[in-house]
Amino acid sequence: MSGAMARPAGLLDRARDTYDRILASPRFRSLATRFPLTRPVARRRVRALFDLCAGFVYSQVLLACVRLRLFEILRNGPEDESRLAARLALPPESAARLFAAAASLGLLARRSGGRWGLGPLGAAMVDNPGVTAMVEHHALVYGDLADPVALLRRPRGGNHLSGYWPYAEAATPAALRPDQVAAYTDLMAASQPIIAEEVLAAVPLRRHRCLLDVGGGDGSFLRAAGTRHPHLRLMLFDLPAVAERARPRFAAAGMTGRTALHGGDITTDPLPGGADILSLVRVIHDHNDDRALAILRAARAALPPGGTLLLAEPMAATPGAEPIGEAYFGFYLLAMGTGRARTPAELSALLRQAGFTAPRLRPTRTPLLVRVMTAEAVVNP
Repeated sequence: MSGAMARPAGLLDRARDTYDRILASPRFRSLATRFPLTRPVARRRVRALFDLCAGFVYSQVLLACVRLRLFEILRNGPEDESRLAARLALPPESAARLFAAAASLGLLARRSGGRWGLGPLGAAMVDNPGVTAMVEHHALVYGDLADPVALLRRPRGGNHLSGYWPYAEAATPAALRPDQVAAYTDLMAASQPIIAEEVLAAVPLRRHRCLLDVGGGDGSFLRAAGTRHPHLRLMLFDLPAVAERARPRFAAAGMTGRTALHGGDITTDPLPGGADILSLVRVIHDHNDDRALAILRAARAALPPGGTLLLAEPMAATPGAEPIGEAYFGFYLLAMGTGRARTPAELSALLRQAGFTAPRLRPTRTPLLVRVMTAEAVVNP
């Protein structure tokens, strides 16, 4: 038991406690659903609670649409229900059930003459390989979350996700084989274009001469940066087997002459020097605080005084997207066996501890997907 005494609850805290007790009262909830002024609020909360209960079913409706390639089929226009059912090889009753369910979720929309077309969310799935890949990937997530209490109680690791991201548990990640890194590298590459667009819009690279992307996978972010800034020299650092996967992709993009690839372990090996800006895109949240700090210190050592660190990832406490950082990534990374989503304040503290100054949160267009921070390497660490 801590020696520090608990601070007495303030007036605001006591008021909130009273409010919570009122909301928890079955009698009050019953009254709220009948009273005209509180009925709309009560109904919205009932709907929100039911959506929490039914969320898995909703996600499986989406998965069925993805696996049946329904959005691609309807991209050129609506189709008659019976013809669409035959095309999907579904019994008419099952097809009708799927279409109605998808329409209720905004994935499909009813059209005249017994036809079905794309709904607003279904249209957003067309030519969106990153989201499609994540929908399929979530089969692993659901397996690990089948018993969430057991997941919370047992030591971290040893799950489907920790096996999918093998560097999370490997004693020597740099020794991983190409076949062990292929699946997760491809998954990250599928979603990288939209992330790169957000990041590069938030942090222009015109004044920089060389970008080192640490944990850069197959080089998707570097290629996007290099396409936007033809003057920029490009350096990639990742596990040896991952870095080799980037080589033919840079060659196909005509960037071999301006690219240098380096293989190693970001948690133990020094990073190559020569860059004036270093990026960590969706890297730090994969690691616990001690490893995250070690990576940031290695980044500081690789940069010249005044060099720029660019850190981009989903962050906790993002206004309007709190469940993504705290609930989704909280449990995803728990199952993965390492890491956590951090608030901008927590990241700023780590950056300062690692030898950076002036951490600055840069606005992104879609902060629920990714937020961006920059910091400068101190002159005299």
